[in-house]
Amino acid sequence: MSGIKAKISGVGMYVPNKVLTNRDLSALVDTSDQWIRERTGISERRFVSEGESNSDLSVASIRKVLSKTGYGPEDIDLIIVATVTPDMAFPSTACVIQEKIGASNAWGFDLSAACSGFLYALSTGAQFIETGAYKRVLVVGTDVMSSIINFKERSTCVLFGDGSGTVLLEPSTDDIGILDCLLHSDGSGGKHLCMPAGGSQRPATHETVNEELHYVHQDGRAVFRYAVKLMTSVCREILERNGLRPEDVQLFVPHQANARIIDSSVARLGLSPEQVLINIDRYANTTAATIPMGLAEAEAAGRLKSGDLVLLASFGAGFTWGSILVRWGS
Repeated sequence: MSGIKAKISGVGMYVPNKVLTNRDLSALVDTSDQWIRERTGISERRFVSEGESNSDLSVASIRKVLSKTGYGPEDIDLIIVATVTPDMAFPSTACVIQEKIGASNAWGFDLSAACSGFLYALSTGAQFIETGAYKRVLVVGTDVMSSIINFKERSTCVLFGDGSGTVLLEPSTDDIGILDCLLHSDGSGGKHLCMPAGGSQRPATHETVNEELHYVHQDGRAVFRYAVKLMTSVCREILERNGLRPEDVQLFVPHQANARIIDSSVARLGLSPEQVLINIDRYANTTAATIPMGLAEAEAAGRLKSGDLVLLASFGAGFTWGSILVRWGS
């Protein structure tokens, strides 16, 4: 190895203007503000307006990163988009974004790992930097979950929101940057969280639409149990193999799926509330966007200083899960 690390040199986020509160949802489905808050920690979420797509949200978050870092679209080498709700099956949303922002020197691709998608994409992008292949890689996590949730199913429709977060990766030759990545998957858990139709196994038909198979289907109890167990274990493992303890972490940015999952994981890890970033109350679960959005909010709030140790963790459909250690600094 060359000794080059991939550092996060810029971060930005974007959410749609449309706010849907718990009270708004209670007019659509049999639920209440209290029921949602107690079970999820969510108060409101953002949804796209008619005609607003994944690539639109992505472009908005990318432009914030470029504005902060002073780069133009032509300076970007690669665009990786983590998403399960692309603009369309093909071309990739990365290609749509490349055209929209005018990144004429970049190539790109989409990556699908559900709620763990951003960590998978961040690890992938880091390796292009670490090998010296590229100098500037955009890693985007964006999902428009409102497009695949069933507003007649209260156990799932209350959980999700729409949003986008982007980071720019650049080379670093000191201790700043991504220190370690630990990623996993277990396909046997796929049945607990999936969208049954819309792929080649069950293409869209009148039957699949009538059976409501193009929406998120989730076994909430199974997902909760596995999420707490696996996010906790992967965080412990990555800290231990780097000779670190929970108290060494300045900021823990977990995937924002459910406040109870976060609270349980935090308690098991022995972290204090001051070490944890939580914004699920305002945005709900934006799937691949939750972690980069969390980083953007933490930076804006002054919670990230150069040299801080940042622990990222996720769990999602697949099952997929993982953790990444970052030494913060631009």
